Amino acid sequence: MRAATRSAIETAGVRVFARHGFAAANIRQIADEAGISVGSVYRHYASKEDLFDELLEQASTGLSAAATQLSSGGDPSDLIGGFTEVYLSDLAGEDGAAEFFMVINQGFTTDAPAGTARRLAVTQQTLWKAFAALVRRGQVEGRFVGGDPDRMTAYYFALLSGITTMRHALNDELAEPDVDLILRILTGGAER
Repeated sequence: MRAATRSAIETAGVRVFARHGFAAANIRQIADEAGISVGSVYRHYASKEDLFDELLEQASTGLSAAATQLSSGGDPSDLIGGFTEVYLSDLAGEDGAAEFFMVINQGFTTDAPAGTARRLAVTQQTLWKAFAALVRRGQVEGRFVGGDPDRMTAYYFALLSGITTMRHALNDELAEPDVDLILRILTGGAER
């Protein structure tokens, strides 16, 4: 029961933080969203900062796992294509991934508790470096267009961030993005 309550609080926290932003969110809203008492939230988390930090720690773990996968030495097109497919599939699902990605974005600008934003940024940089290395390898192999791999990586993730924001705002009204279309920023128009 304790694990189920904690999970409900985390799910509610993601929804409330995504909807209202960290600064405007409060424990009462999170408790109401979870369908539990305020006291139950405080039994698991001392503050909204602690809950937010836990959510961002989960995000850091996921980003690290993605960086490890992208660094596995496989085919650049397959690894980036697979990463993109998983991201978009998660985004299209009903499990709150769009909200969770919105909370991650807030984590970069909300340093609560202190050090949270820096920790998240370091993990994101590891992911971006692994991605840029794949872009560089794809360029050497003649499969990706020329250009600065770091900038191409930034554009790719900016595109995913924009799609995430639109998915959160429009929900089902947003047409499901096409993996091959997104990858064309790297391949110069060629399909996988």
